[in-house]
Amino acid sequence: MPELPQPPQAVAVRPADPAPYALTPERRALLDTLRYAEGTWKNGSPDGYRVLYGGGLFDTLERHPEIVVHQRYTSAAAGAYQFLPATWEAVARQLGLSSFEPHNQDQAALHLIERRGALQLFDRTGLNADVLARLAPEWASLPAHHGGSYYGQPVKSRQELVAFYDSALARHENAG
Repeated sequence: MPELPQPPQAVAVRPADPAPYALTPERRALLDTLRYAEGTWKNGSPDGYRVLYGGGLFDTLERHPEIVVHQRYTSAAAGAYQFLPATWEAVARQLGLSSFEPHNQDQAALHLIERRGALQLFDRTGLNADVLARLAPEWASLPAHHGGSYYGQPVKSRQELVAFYDSALARHENAG
């Protein structure tokens, strides 16, 4: 009698962390735009979630890597939204996030957007100068009302960011 195949072994799956923020096509496009501004877009590749300040990649998404990089500036920013370690730790604790995985980085970024008073404004009005200005203190690559960086660093122009956002939104709406 032929031997029957064995049933597959159960795989331990960690329960998903809480996701208090809905990911509408508009919000996905906003998150993509932040990644684009921060230099972590990588053509939408998941590698963008593993970017260190300066462009290098780190290995694991189990936790914030806390690697200090010395270039033009010195920073330990990491991930798709270039979280500083203290910012990540505080937001992860507030939201109950257990890892630095992409879905958790997205939720943490939306939390920071809300904390800056920009999430409801964005949901009502879309990406505009007021939304970008509210987010500029959080992300140095975004233009404040005067058009420059809140921190004196290089920024993307409003026009470039809105054009990227519009393209990202069309992509997410077409993805269904």
